[in-house]
Amino acid sequence: MSNIAKVLSRRQDRGEGLGTNEKAIPYNKQDYQSLKQECLAKRALFCDPTFPAESDSLGYNELGRYSFKTKGVQWKRPKELCSNPEFIMDGANRTDICQGALGDCWLLAAIASLTLDKEILERVVPSGQSFTEDYAGIFHFQFWQYGEWVDVVIDDRLPTRDGKLLFVHSAEGSEFWSALLEKAYAKVNGSYEALTGGSTTEGFEDFTGGITENYELSKAPPNLFKLVQKALALGSLLGCSIDITNSYETEAVTSLKLVKGHAYSVTAAEEVHFRGSLVQLVRIRNPWGEVEWTGAWSDNSKEWDSVRPEEKAKLDYSAEDGEFWMAYSDFIQQFSKLEICNLTPDTLSSEEVNRWSYSQFEGNWRVGSTAGGCRNNPATFCSNPQFMIKLEEIDDDPHDGVNGCTFLVGLIQKDGRKDKRFGRDLNTIGFAIYKVPDELKGRSNIHLGPDVLLRQRSVAGSNTFINLREVSERFKLPPGEYIIIPSTFEPHRKGSFILRVFAEKEADASQIGTEISADVKKHFISEKDIDPHFKRLFSQVAGSDSEVSVLELQQILNTVVSKRKSNVKTDGFSLETCRHIISLLDKDGSGKLGLLEFHTLWMKIQKYLEIFKHRDTDNSGTMSSLEMRDAVKEAGFQLNNDVLEVLIARYANQEYAIDFDSFVSCLIRLELLFKMFQLFDKKNTGKIELDILQWLCLALS
Repeated sequence: MSNIAKVLSRRQDRGEGLGTNEKAIPYNKQDYQSLKQECLAKRALFCDPTFPAESDSLGYNELGRYSFKTKGVQWKRPKELCSNPEFIMDGANRTDICQGALGDCWLLAAIASLTLDKEILERVVPSGQSFTEDYAGIFHFQFWQYGEWVDVVIDDRLPTRDGKLLFVHSAEGSEFWSALLEKAYAKVNGSYEALTGGSTTEGFEDFTGGITENYELSKAPPNLFKLVQKALALGSLLGCSIDITNSYETEAVTSLKLVKGHAYSVTAAEEVHFRGSLVQLVRIRNPWGEVEWTGAWSDNSKEWDSVRPEEKAKLDYSAEDGEFWMAYSDFIQQFSKLEICNLTPDTLSSEEVNRWSYSQFEGNWRVGSTAGGCRNNPATFCSNPQFMIKLEEIDDDPHDGVNGCTFLVGLIQKDGRKDKRFGRDLNTIGFAIYKVPDELKGRSNIHLGPDVLLRQRSVAGSNTFINLREVSERFKLPPGEYIIIPSTFEPHRKGSFILRVFAEKEADASQIGTEISADVKKHFISEKDIDPHFKRLFSQVAGSDSEVSVLELQQILNTVVSKRKSNVKTDGFSLETCRHIISLLDKDGSGKLGLLEFHTLWMKIQKYLEIFKHRDTDNSGTMSSLEMRDAVKEAGFQLNNDVLEVLIARYANQEYAIDFDSFVSCLIRLELLFKMFQLFDKKNTGKIELDILQWLCLALS
């Protein structure tokens, strides 16, 4: 219960705007300003109790408590390491980021990309921090974490050995923003060791909230140059690198002065007139600020002599700053990978860049309800969460000459790095995209079932299912309505995910099955409508007071279902269920059921039994929890995935089967809760407000 309360509370916060970069959520509920003022008032330096200067913060295996790699490690503040430490000195640049004894070069390459754009850097590294003015040993940074921005507070105690920083450090040794940023990122991931190994794209995304595409340049699509131009026009961050085959090649320099295993940035893509034809050029930046390409189109190469003077001036081709031009044809031959991080609409304030349309959804795969696995599992696939995207406008000036609607889909699974210390592997994830059949178009609350998903092929989807943090793909489809189904490869794999959709034009995206409603038909009968035989039976079981108490109801129901043991399994009706039944049907407040009330119950149970047997497809006497969505819908309840997950957690057994008494208990409880809500929702707004007395009385009833 506490976990679902936390999830719902977090969603409420997001609905109020919390979780944006402007209103980042305090990580671990640590408010930077409050903690800083408290330290200043006490004249004490901050010591972070949630990420202490201890071995557990370093790691759990190779950097664990008894590892030789952590022997002699001491945690020291910058003022203990040098006489005049600086947070940022003369602006943040590549030389501030030198790798230490941690395999997180992927992260450092992403940090280096931040130095290229001051506006993006300040979203991650808030300004106004220093070791002089109001210094209290406390700093903070902001990261995008699975759909929300968090503000991470740290103290400035850093791991050292022999008086030198153990991990990332600046070349000068007196600048500390990068070391403190690395510590904050280690904190949100559980430890420094959790940062070992990764992809620059992960850092790109956690520093921007963007969505990343990866291209192997040996298999570059024919329209990639135009795609690069379009990405740059959208303000995207572009990185490229040359693969290495062994550790000895790391940062080895080729004969044409390109550095292997090194992260470069792509900063422009233009076409120039050259000897009567157009040549495609890309501009590359080496964050080192030196070591430049010496091949064709490099600074002051002879190719520039044949370019029009006005084009030369426009391209600024001869600056000695680590930035250089090269032919696109050479680019795809010399470099191995291109990474494009497409930014959310709020990242850049400039009016000169175009912006993506952006949608984001949070979801879960829960065993027994929504963990259906991929299309290879027809019995369970349809139970996965579903999301709709409506594509209505085709692209302007399509870069590949094909009309259609371009969009990106990214599927991220949560908390992979945190779980590394527990030996948990990432799920193998992917997604499929289906076209909504014509007969279902325009409907707001559909959930595609086997009649659609198992009878037609997907129109698109991820190229593969893979055990990475994220799977992302670019698509172009005709205008229409489509359903995106994210899943693990195997069924019954628990996980939480974020699904994001970036569309080139405005596109309406929504989660399927979010509507919650009840359509429970009321039975209006009088005593004369009741069969005489039923009246006689009621008189026998009700006794002299002509009413059925909680204990009598329990006995009656258990007697009835015991006679159906051959086709209905049950553990017997509990007193709690019987109390809920009486709460629902007791009109006069007697705490018992009279003839009319008992007749209403009897009709309900007959209906529930019919639904139960209909859904018990294998005649086991129980119903699979995966059938609950359709079963409760048949009973008159439209529920979303959140409610279904709670119901199944409460009413299914360890084999994710639901017996008859649990099914009845579930439906009675649902109807009771809907009626309670309707009593308080007097204006039919879909929202109610309760004081503590009302809340406790309702929750305990």
